[in-house]
Amino acid sequence: MYLRLRPLTASAAAATTFSSTAFTSSVLRPFSFTLGTRQQLTLSHFRRCYAARTPDNKRGEIDISTYPPERIRNFSIIAHIDHGKSTLADRLLELTGVITKSGKNKQVLDKLKVERERGITVKAQSASMFYEYNGNKYLLNLIDTPGHVDFSYEVSRSLAACQGTILLVDAAQGIQAQTVANFYLAFGEGLDVIPILNKVDLPTAEPERAAQQIESAFEIDSSNILQISAKSGLGVDQVLPAIIKKTAPPQGSADKPFKALLFDTWYDTYVGVVCLMAIKDGSIKRGDRIVSSHSGTRYEVAEVGIMYPEQTPTTQLQVGQVGYIVCNMKSIAEAHVGDTFFREKCPVEALPGFVPAKSMVFAGVFPIDAGEFDSLNESIQKLTLNDSSVSVHKETSAALGQGWRLGFLGTLHMDVFRQRLEEEYDANVLITSPTVPYQIKYTNGVTKFIRTPADFPDAATMQDFVESTMEPYVSATLIFPEKYLGNMLELCTTHRGEIQNHTFIDETRVMLKCQLPMAEIVTDFFDKLKSKSQGFASFDYEESGYQSSDLVKMEVLLNSEPVDALAAVMHKNNVVTVGRDIAKRLKEVIRRQLFDIIIQTAANGKIVARETVKQLRKNVTAKCYGGDITRKMKLLNRQKEGKKRMKRIGKVELPQEAFLSIMTKSQD
Repeated sequence: MYLRLRPLTASAAAATTFSSTAFTSSVLRPFSFTLGTRQQLTLSHFRRCYAARTPDNKRGEIDISTYPPERIRNFSIIAHIDHGKSTLADRLLELTGVITKSGKNKQVLDKLKVERERGITVKAQSASMFYEYNGNKYLLNLIDTPGHVDFSYEVSRSLAACQGTILLVDAAQGIQAQTVANFYLAFGEGLDVIPILNKVDLPTAEPERAAQQIESAFEIDSSNILQISAKSGLGVDQVLPAIIKKTAPPQGSADKPFKALLFDTWYDTYVGVVCLMAIKDGSIKRGDRIVSSHSGTRYEVAEVGIMYPEQTPTTQLQVGQVGYIVCNMKSIAEAHVGDTFFREKCPVEALPGFVPAKSMVFAGVFPIDAGEFDSLNESIQKLTLNDSSVSVHKETSAALGQGWRLGFLGTLHMDVFRQRLEEEYDANVLITSPTVPYQIKYTNGVTKFIRTPADFPDAATMQDFVESTMEPYVSATLIFPEKYLGNMLELCTTHRGEIQNHTFIDETRVMLKCQLPMAEIVTDFFDKLKSKSQGFASFDYEESGYQSSDLVKMEVLLNSEPVDALAAVMHKNNVVTVGRDIAKRLKEVIRRQLFDIIIQTAANGKIVARETVKQLRKNVTAKCYGGDITRKMKLLNRQKEGKKRMKRIGKVELPQEAFLSIMTKSQD
């Protein structure tokens, strides 16, 4: 949920009184509350007093048309996870008066509940700032980006709206794997990179060593690297002057027809889809009519504005500026990230847009209650509007009913998506075990992608018609202290990795590069990485194509009936270990019934593990206190025949815990 502030009518304003003086000179006077669904705010969120800017007209709009492109700077902050990006953003917002200085300002731009609970950034957020330097007033647009590899698509989209970026490095930890990946993302976009060392006031900080790592890894002159502490504010006042001096202003012309790049969207219950755009040429204001290059649909602009840091309406947006546009876009399917918008009857050449995100992990999502299918479908559509890197396909399971097969960039991305569904939309969902997309090459030359175990060929087809099976590999980068080199080499080799090289980035830290199957990463690789390195290792990866692999489909059978929701595709070397583990865990959670339940795991037509859940039996001989043994045997044989008949017609009931047990990795 979030609070959106709307001006009241004159009559309502006259009847409204306020005891607080925080709003008496602001654009927020007077106001009413409108609730939306973009995020959930607690009372502590509302208590933050955003520094208000005086409106320039009766509609409460501020005028930013006086800022030409040469006095605009668009920049982002990129770094490894937990290196202080959001904290630095807080200090910059305080320094420019966007928010008031108070001890309650902690990760102001982390607006989602999941971000505040986990302490990480998962969604890039934009904020505009006004700053005076050398007698000139500048409009600065900041984009705070995530640091985890699973959200690299957010980073790449944000960089498209910037001309410069701050490369933030923890002075105590030095450069990490995601630091390297983010630098090359910015370098590939041709951005001006400004390296800054953060947390220099920590007792364990080694700024000289970290600066030497930056110079060695990125060939950047270490003599000009700023040293700051975002938490205490040390040296933060040097950051914005460095941004103004070292970042190029946006290119474009105010005289050319309007052209804008759509790089983010979200859904508002009251106004529909809100579009965040970077204005490349011309200008736009309320009442103008614009056209989508992707669909050709025409829209009338109802509101334009900037994120300050919440939605603040302006008189117009012009070349070089970054802001939001409300254009009565009601359908979620109409918004396409990377789309180019232009003024009606003034067509322009479309911008290149973005390379679509390539899903690396797939999982099935099913409602716990089948009656919630429609509401869950709407929730997924709204959430994917805010996270365009998720791919969605309908899926039907014999065990779980109707659902969806969703594609994610990683397992953390999948877990965050699930948590957002539950917290922001009150959805009760079941997510199946994550899988990766495989390729099957047939003898007739046809290659088929396999995204679900149900699509994998059976044993007979594999033997007669399949030439080879291939799985996705990634190029992994690990950075860790030298003393953990042996543990890291062992970890990679036990997960079917191929070591490529390792180099020393300074006297104590090693950068290891290797090829790993993607299927090995989506299990417990990251947990083992942190365990074997005592938390000092960092990890990043990128797709490196498909390689031939000996893959098999492992099925779970209950009384000889396959359960499609529990099937999995894996390397043949893992079948026995995984099969035995699944059979044991199912035995623990399946309730005993009036007949034996035989649990089997099978691959290539062979049973690899078996467990039996014993039947519940009534003591039919309890009433026999004497007499011949044949009387007891008659009763027992009658019970035995009944059990056989029940086993033929009875169905095994799989409880919810059975699926959750399989989908939760072993804690051994």
